[in-house]
Amino acid sequence: MAMSQAANYVEKAVGHQDVAVTEQDMTNPARDRAKYADPSGETMKALVWMGKNDVQVIDAPKPRVIEPRDVILQVTGSTVCGSDLHLLHGSVVEMQKGDILGHEFCGKVLEWGSEVTKFKKGDRVVASFQIACGECMYCKQKLSSQCERTNDNTIENAMYGGRTAGMFGYSHFTGGFAGGQAEYVRVPFGDVNLLPLPDNVPDEKGLYLSDVLCTSWNCVVDTGVKEGDVVAIWGAGPIGQMAAEMSFTNGAKRVILIDGGPAAWRLDFVKEKLPKIETLNFSTLPKGQSVTSMLKEMEHGGPDVALECVAGEYAKGWAHYFEMLLGAETDTSEILNEMITSVKNYGRCGITGVYVGYTNHFNIGSLMERGVRLIGNGQAPVHLYWEKLLSMIEEGKTDPLMMLSHRVDVSELDTVYDIFNKRGDHMQKVFVQTKFSDPAAPGTPALTTYKK
Repeated sequence: MAMSQAANYVEKAVGHQDVAVTEQDMTNPARDRAKYADPSGETMKALVWMGKNDVQVIDAPKPRVIEPRDVILQVTGSTVCGSDLHLLHGSVVEMQKGDILGHEFCGKVLEWGSEVTKFKKGDRVVASFQIACGECMYCKQKLSSQCERTNDNTIENAMYGGRTAGMFGYSHFTGGFAGGQAEYVRVPFGDVNLLPLPDNVPDEKGLYLSDVLCTSWNCVVDTGVKEGDVVAIWGAGPIGQMAAEMSFTNGAKRVILIDGGPAAWRLDFVKEKLPKIETLNFSTLPKGQSVTSMLKEMEHGGPDVALECVAGEYAKGWAHYFEMLLGAETDTSEILNEMITSVKNYGRCGITGVYVGYTNHFNIGSLMERGVRLIGNGQAPVHLYWEKLLSMIEEGKTDPLMMLSHRVDVSELDTVYDIFNKRGDHMQKVFVQTKFSDPAAPGTPALTTYKK
């Protein structure tokens, strides 16, 4: 947490590099009401970060159009992602008190800037979690997560040797944009970053094109899952679950899903939806066995492919726990090492879970000597995949409802974060409704209420 605040001070002292062509550090219209808030004075429910392990639902100003390619949405659906927990925990640097969270959302078009011509009021759309300009080198290839013109952050550029695109609700490290866990949201370059949803795709399905479906698909195809592969997936959350389904879609003959501890119930949850998968609970291993040794027993030589769908902030052993606590590393290498030592020689390992900085005790020897391919899948380029995945939803080739466990109201999001963080109430993936949402689609969960 101290590192996050130090990063804020350094960024402020050094300043941005003026490469972005859209407003930066506008994580809440209340930061400058005269410039960012709707002149009507209307307010909205929004979830904001108030400090480490502290999020609150507040009344915030409704955003206004501030640039000619802006679109203002009435949010009709959002969700909570595992990567939102990294913000809750303070693992991602440059969070500031009052930042509105939420990078996955869909909605109805309400207002737009003078250069937006493709939408009309009431159009149903889903937003990509990254903000792309549509015109730079990466955007022309639909590699939208790496847009060169929507994130000015100097520290990210110094740490990584380059920047990602700006991202909704994901700290000032990624540009400082207000997120969609709210009743309204401003979408910069709305003509680029919004995908129309057809009538036969309800919000409860279309919402997840914003991130989880594209991220899962990118994890699978970028790591090169192919016909006949045996695939091991670390993490049975929504990304791991959909990556399992999509591995089978791409020809995998076996998929082994690994999880444990307080989240062990997710193995049964996914097994019920995908009976073909095999599961491995790391918290109930026989004495003397490890994840690697068990995988070698289950498949001669180990799996062909390992997919990391967890993140780097969850230490298993005391060494990494204390090194992260003391700031000696930002991410643990434990899962990466398990993956590297588990796969066959010349196997492939893809990293989709969030890693933010540096790690210690990395088994580079096994990687090099055995010819293991380690692939950083990157933030998924949503624009590259979302039209294909929308077609797959329409054709019944993928079903986002398989991961949906709860419907909740935006007014209870602070409570939902706490439950989700504790892996409680068998909460796999939520649909967050607002006052603008349509009635629940057939076959989707009824509203769960936690506050009395």
